[in-house]
Amino acid sequence: MSAEPQPQQNHLLAALSPDVQGRLFPYLELVRLPLRALLYESLHPMRHVYFPTDSIVSLQYVMENGASTAISVVGNEGLLGITLFMGGESSPSRSLVQSAGYAYRLPRPRVKEEFNRHGQLLLLMLRYTQALITQISQTAVCNRHHSIDEQICRWLLLSMDRLSHSHLTMTQEFISNMLGVRRESVTQAALKLQQLGVISYSRGLIKVLDRPKLETLSCECYGVVKKETDLLLHYLPQRQVITNIDSIPTATLRTS
Repeated sequence: MSAEPQPQQNHLLAALSPDVQGRLFPYLELVRLPLRALLYESLHPMRHVYFPTDSIVSLQYVMENGASTAISVVGNEGLLGITLFMGGESSPSRSLVQSAGYAYRLPRPRVKEEFNRHGQLLLLMLRYTQALITQISQTAVCNRHHSIDEQICRWLLLSMDRLSHSHLTMTQEFISNMLGVRRESVTQAALKLQQLGVISYSRGLIKVLDRPKLETLSCECYGVVKKETDLLLHYLPQRQVITNIDSIPTATLRTS
């Protein structure tokens, strides 16, 4: 039986001083986040801030015709619900669970109370917000100017950076909906990466064999986001250089 997730698995919560943790942790509630669960719906009231531990949540904009595109991904490096401490009560985007797992949520009044102390939480949240804005802005540029193959490489890298475990499970249709591209394009991109020896792809299982090559094949957008995130979020653990392919995270991609 696996151990229950702990708040410190979220790097932002772990970076808080013992005094701040003592004020917030008693009010944290552990919640399970199933795949495709909606945390926030567009323009609906937001009652909690979420701190993922081993899950990834995609922020998406939805058009009137139902089409959607992911504008950012959030994992154990940060939080969901920046609107609550930026002065709003709802968001124009929706938050959809991309990789199942857990998160801790904090009620809106407690978030605002601690934020208004103008202390450590305020500083960390504002720096995280700047990093998130960079990711959103770079995604907009990427979607307009870069190929689908490059976008998928960028998405894989960002997702792996935000996972505390080694696998990612979702359908090709889900990936295509997130990126706003055709499902056939996702399949073609996966096959190209396999032919180049970057991934292995068999029976719906994608294993990354060459992460440095994956970074090379991605557009510059991944590097821009990573550099800004590492600069602003100094509390993140140092990422190790992977030299053994057996230790590289695995992503699972189901075909139906």
